[in-house]
Order: sequence, then structure tokens, then C-alpha cells
Amino acid sequence: MKAIKKTTVSLLIALLVFGVFSGGMGSLYAQTIDIEAESAILVDAETGQILYAKNADLMLPPASMTKMMTEYLVLEAISEGQIDWDTTTQISDYPYSISANNAFSGIGLIQNKDYTVRELYEGMAIISDNATTIALAELVAGSEGDFVRMMNEKGEALGLTDFEFVNSTGLTNASLGDDYPEGTDPEADNLISARSAATLAYHLVNDYPEVLEFSSTIRSQLDGQPLENLNWMLPWNNDNFSSYFYEGVDGLKTGYTQEAGYCFTGTAERNGQRLITVVMRTESYGARFNETQKLFDYGFNEFSKIDLYEAGYQLDGESTLPVNKGKEDQVDVELAAGLSAMVRHDEEEAYTVEYVYDEDKFNDAGELVAPLDQGETIGQARLVYQGNADYGNIYQDNTGPAVDIITLSEVEQANWFMLTMGAVGDFFSNIFTTVVDTVTGWF
Repeated sequence: MKAIKKTTVSLLIALLVFGVFSGGMGSLYAQTIDIEAESAILVDAETGQILYAKNADLMLPPASMTKMMTEYLVLEAISEGQIDWDTTTQISDYPYSISANNAFSGIGLIQNKDYTVRELYEGMAIISDNATTIALAELVAGSEGDFVRMMNEKGEALGLTDFEFVNSTGLTNASLGDDYPEGTDPEADNLISARSAATLAYHLVNDYPEVLEFSSTIRSQLDGQPLENLNWMLPWNNDNFSSYFYEGVDGLKTGYTQEAGYCFTGTAERNGQRLITVVMRTESYGARFNETQKLFDYGFNEFSKIDLYEAGYQLDGESTLPVNKGKEDQVDVELAAGLSAMVRHDEEEAYTVEYVYDEDKFNDAGELVAPLDQGETIGQARLVYQGNADYGNIYQDNTGPAVDIITLSEVEQANWFMLTMGAVGDFFSNIFTTVVDTVTGWF
């Protein structure tokens, strides 16, 4: 009996060790990672693949993370030539009153003075200043109310799903008093989900990577006043912040109001791999960076970008397809490009590939219809993940990485004589089959 118990215990230990060291470590980490935030998400910045999520579709106040949309629209206006970095503007009464209000931690802007877009953008992006943000919104749209309409329209265009912008800064409308943007509820707050915040950050860093030049700037100045970045994960060389430093971090946006708690949208790049994180409603200024570090550690330590299927790959059983009305009756097909994904360590075998064909290229019998060009796209090959922790993509209708399936050679359409002979052959073949079936039925 003792020998049996000893053997059973040893077997259980062996199974546990095998589970950890034979590919179970990644899923074990995913099950035990504890993010102390009401909502959080971790995203691959290249593909939008979600590597971790917690209450990611819950709409919460984002505080100054709202400014990511303002940053996007200002950069878009620059890109389209509406303004440039040297365009100047003066401060109207509304942003001036915000800058003079100590409750809003304003820089203290000066009226009747020209400020460049670059100066105002630094104030917004580095120290999250509210007055410079409003001044930029007014410059781009004429009024903050019109700018808010632009924010919501752009959110829809970028594919954000759970959001509502009511001002350009992330303050509550109630705190703005009579200056709340026209067309919005005077008691409303901005709302967004972690998924939509990550989607906005995804577009911001990919469409306008110059934003990282500002979000990674530790110190600057405006009107002789220091601008010090609120992101403690940057390389400050400051003993007070050293415990929060994370190699590769170069953005993106902090946020805090009493309603929102402490929020942070972070981004970091290591060895050509960029990740985006969002944490919402953490308990303290430093906690949002600690929780972000957990997400970065998980992403960089547990995942790697892996080429799972090379260009030219041919799926067994579907490497050659039948062709109708062609000089050849079949054609070889392959992947036009490689398929890659962010893969948790030791989960390469959890991915397979499936073909999804373009129905317009095929007849009712499932044959490709000639003529066909060499390299013609006839469908898509998609990665299928069959592991234990699939969080999908920031775009919920995205089925995962996909590449074109193409033909390897040209297939010309058969000439009229061959098509006619084929049709005649089919006709007599059908008659013969009918006769045989009939005669067989007699017996």
C-alpha cells in the first residue's frame, strides 16, 4: 500500500512538472496573471492581436487618455496641410480661464501672444495640459463643440466600438461649468472601453508615429515654465521614479480624475516588437505603472512573433484545384505570403491554416473557371488558433491573420472547338448514364 501511494504521488508530481515544462507555462501564466485594475488589455501593435484582456469592453471614464483622440486629429490636420507645426494661434478666454485655474493644474498661458502648434502640442502631450489642448481643438475646428463632433466621427471611422467623447481634454463637463462644449450634456463625462482605447492608440502610433517623439520627451518648457512628463516609466534617471522605469517604453498617455481613477495607455518596443497596454481605474499614481509593467512582462516574456507558414506553402489535399473550361484541367495554388502571429511560447502546434475561397471564382461544381492569370487571387488562407486563451483582435470581426491564395500558373480558356467538343461529350455521357441507369432499373 505504501509503495502504491508513493508511486501515485510521484506520478502526480511528474504530470505537474510535465504540464509546466512541456508547453503549459504560457497558459499557466495567463491563468495566474493578476492585473489590479478594473479593466485592462494588452495588444500587439502590428496586428491588433489581443494577448490579454480583463473587462476590456467595459466603458469607463478615461480622464486625460481622451487627449489621444485630440492628438490624432491635430496630427491629421497637419498631415492634410490644414495647419503645420509653425502655425500660430492665440489663447481665447475659455482656455485662458482653464490655464489660470489651479484646480486644473494649468501651465498659465498668456493672452495676446502667438503660440505655435508645436508649443501647444508639447504642453498637451508631455504634461497633459488642458488649456493647450482646448486651444488646439479651437484652432482645428473653430470651437470645442465642433471638435467634439469630429472626435466622435473619427472614433467611428477608426473602428472604436464603445466610446463617447464630450470634450477634448478628459475633464468632466460638470467641472467646466458654463464652458462645456456646445451640443454635449453639461453633466456628462467622456467614456471609453479598454479595447477602444487600445484601438485608438493602435492607430495613433501606426498612422502618426511622430507622436512618440512627444510622448517620450521627458522635459521641455513653455513660457519659461518646465514641462515634465507624467509618465514615470520613461528613463528619468531619478531615484524617485527608478522603480517604474521599463526598457522600451516611449509613450503614451496618462489620465486621472476622481471619477476615472488612475489610468494609463502605454506602449513599448523591444527587438522590433511593439506592444500597447491599457489599464483603467487603478488605485494610485504608481499602481497604473506597476500594472502596466506586469502586462509588458507578460507580453515580451511569453510571446514571440513567429512565422508559422512560409510564402509558397501548399495545404495538403488542396494544393491542386480542378479547372473548368481551361486548356488545363487543374492548377496548383499556394500562399502568396507568409503567415505569422504573436505566439505564446511552445504553442506553435496550436495553430493551423484553413482556406476560404472566393465563391465568384468557382462554378457550382466547385471548379475554378478559366481563364486564370498566374498569381491570380482565388481566396484567403487564415490562421486558426486552437489553444486555450484566445482573446481575439481589437477588431471583433477580425478572424485573425490572413494572406491571399494564388495560382502558380496561367490557365488559358479552351478554344471554341474544344469547348464545343467537351459539351458534346458531356451530352452523350449524360445520355449514356441515363440509359445505363434505366436498363439497370429493369433488372
